[in-house]
Amino acid sequence: MPTPAIPSYRGTAAEPAADLRACGFLRFLPSAFLPAVFLLLLGGCALAAGVDPDHHVSGVERIVAIGDLHGDWNGYMATLEAAGLVDARGRWNAGETHLVQTGDIPDRGPDTRRIIEHMQRLARQARRDGGAVHNLMGNHEAMNVYGDLRYVTPDEFTAWADRSSARLRERYLDELLDRMEANDPEAFAALPDDFEQRWKAEHPEGWLEHRYAWSPLWADDGEMYEWVRAQRVAVRINDVVFLHGGISAAYCGSSLSDWTERARDALDARSQDELDILVDPLGPLWYRGLSGVEPTATPATVGAILRRFEAAHIVVGHTPTGGVIWPRYGGRVIQIDTGIASHYGGHVGYLEITPQGRFAGYRDGRVPLPDDGSGLAEYVRAVIELHPGDEALAARLAELEAEALARRESAEGEASTEPAGSISCRADP
Repeated sequence: MPTPAIPSYRGTAAEPAADLRACGFLRFLPSAFLPAVFLLLLGGCALAAGVDPDHHVSGVERIVAIGDLHGDWNGYMATLEAAGLVDARGRWNAGETHLVQTGDIPDRGPDTRRIIEHMQRLARQARRDGGAVHNLMGNHEAMNVYGDLRYVTPDEFTAWADRSSARLRERYLDELLDRMEANDPEAFAALPDDFEQRWKAEHPEGWLEHRYAWSPLWADDGEMYEWVRAQRVAVRINDVVFLHGGISAAYCGSSLSDWTERARDALDARSQDELDILVDPLGPLWYRGLSGVEPTATPATVGAILRRFEAAHIVVGHTPTGGVIWPRYGGRVIQIDTGIASHYGGHVGYLEITPQGRFAGYRDGRVPLPDDGSGLAEYVRAVIELHPGDEALAARLAELEAEALARRESAEGEASTEPAGSISCRADP
């Protein structure tokens, strides 16, 4: 592999925005050596007409959806096995089932590369059997592409290392220092004595290969970059819309395919101002207002969004639930980020949708999801039977029981008091 050119580092643009110059050794580097990032801010979006076959699938008998995985191979495999998707050797064993993974495979755990490569094989096996694997784009997939590496673990970098990694890193560091000495000798002279040691600690072997795989600034044919860029932001299967974060009123005026097109353009951005939909807190990769995080969406807004996309339900990941598949808004929104990764507790969980209904699946069984808020307490009791001794679930049940009447009549399960017709989707800003 030739000595790599030195692309500009990328600044962070996700929540909360971080200044890379304040991080470690970077405060000693001049601006010329810091991140240059990101693409063309797309100005407005028109409403799309008709149905996009790439984003709408119908006639599927069985859907299984799983949430954030965050680099945890064991949690990932345990979930696939619990849902009956793979055999003892990890091969597709679910026929015409459609598996939806709502994003955030990378970061926080060591097995990101292993999981992605397995899902790529699984997708090929599923297609041969008439099934499908839908990998959707999460904020952490995007972050790895545009260079926000705050949550990448050392083992995730090491997974890309090989026998030439040490030599490649030395050549890269030598070139970095040579350029600094030539272009800014004053900054070079001011480097601390332990600069090399600290730089290597922040750039373990495999760091460069990771950037080649993920970043179009390093290689426009990187395997992880191409994998992410091929993903959709959202997909509607039957009457259910799946995505990572959520749909805000600011985005429901455009189509699912619009979101994907904007995200793919932004992945190639060359400045931070051009990251667009990838970093917008109201965008589909980040929005949490459907998942109980303030400011929450009103029931009337949820109804308007569902009508806009001709859907009965929205399924989201992104916001951990503490171990339970959680319905909101009378079951119209379903949260599936149970915290499968050990970083979030290692809670195996999946959503299963069949002609018989919607079910929350766990390691030791599955439970029907309630159709409205009045059934939540009974649902949690059934989940507790599968997880005896789970204190978080017990606390959740106690809260539901203490507020039983208020819960049954809560705004999430009741008609909004807002005047009919007062809520509508608007076009993207």
